[in-house]
Order: sequence, then C-alpha cells, then structure tokens
Amino acid sequence: MISGMTGYEIETRTLTEQDTAVEYATLPIDEIGAWLAKAFSEVARYLGRKGAGPAGMPSARYSRRDDGRFDVEAGFPASTPTNGEGDVEPSDLPAGPAAVTVHVGPYGKIQPAYAALQAWILEHGGVPEGHPSEVYFDDPNLDHDPTTWRTEVIQPYRPKP
Repeated sequence: MISGMTGYEIETRTLTEQDTAVEYATLPIDEIGAWLAKAFSEVARYLGRKGAGPAGMPSARYSRRDDGRFDVEAGFPASTPTNGEGDVEPSDLPAGPAAVTVHVGPYGKIQPAYAALQAWILEHGGVPEGHPSEVYFDDPNLDHDPTTWRTEVIQPYRPKP
C-alpha cells in the first residue's frame, strides 16, 4: 500500500476480468441508495436461482452525466457467465491495472477517496480509464452506524508508457 497525502492508502492491483450480473438505471444522486438496495436484492436472488453466486460483495459502477444524474450499474460477481432475466443483465468488470483505496464512513462523504485516486494516478504518470466502481463491505440496512461503513473504491487506469 502507498499512503497518500490525502489520508487515503492507495494500493495498485492488476484486475482480472470478472463476470457479473447487474441492473442498470439513470438516477439523481438522492435516489441511488434506495435503488441499490432493490437492485442488489434482485440480482442476488437471480444468481442464487441460477446457481451462479453471488461470488463476492455487491458493487456498483457510476458515470456522471452532463445533466447531473448518474448512469449506475449495480450487482454482484457471478461464478459463471449468465444470460440475465427481467431487469438483470450480464456484464463484466474489466481486466487491467487499477488504483484502489478504502473509504470508511458515510457514502455521502466518499468524494475525497475519488480525488485521492485521481491525484495518485496523475502523480504517477497514469491516466484514469473507464468508470470507477465501489465495492460495499457493509450493509447499511444491518449496520446503522454510517461512520463504520467500508467501501472499496476502484479506478482503472492506463499506466505511464
């Protein structure tokens, strides 16, 4: 791990491609939390019925739109590729280098983790590539103290040539 001046520890990883099952939505930020709970529940049930997982923690990828809303992809790793059903669709998390940190605290205060990853990548001559993702280690429905929530933030990047 590499500690940055931001207080976030930055780790580099080489990710392997991972099959996922996900749901998609375009939402304003204040609707994302409720939608994630619904999406994670539906995707987990689907994967269980198909015998394909979930094979890891829930995660989401975000892309901010020009209108201020977010395109969101949320679901779980799958142990085998799936075809999808209803709102659940197959997807994957891409392979390649990534900068990773862990944010501890409420989701609404996660932006400094993204800034720390961006700064680290640029300081090391890299270029952020693709959409960042978040992996959720704590269920806000079970753990009501948001100061303890742990979220891994992953930003793929292209290293310095």
